[in-house]
Amino acid sequence: MKYLTWLLNAAIFFVLFAFALNNQDTVTMHLFFGARWQAPLVLILLCALLLGVMLGVVVMLPLWLRARRRLPVTPAPVPVPPSPAVPDAVSTASRPPNGT
Repeated sequence: MKYLTWLLNAAIFFVLFAFALNNQDTVTMHLFFGARWQAPLVLILLCALLLGVMLGVVVMLPLWLRARRRLPVTPAPVPVPPSPAVPDAVSTASRPPNGT
């Protein structure tokens, strides 16, 4: 299963790498107030992806913090020391060797 995951990750990487190599043409992005930005298409798509991820994290941050505050705080379990060995009422010398 581990090798299948590596193979899938490698396939996704090579597909994205081929996409980046095929989209190196410079494009012009028209922004507000007449501003323009010229950059390779892959760079513009990467910036749009990063902006979307950052916006998603900023929107979800209050919900994550609120959920984290609701979790009950439990103290760490105290380790119990092992009890001393108590000898059996019947010694092992008086038992028969076959255990019956």
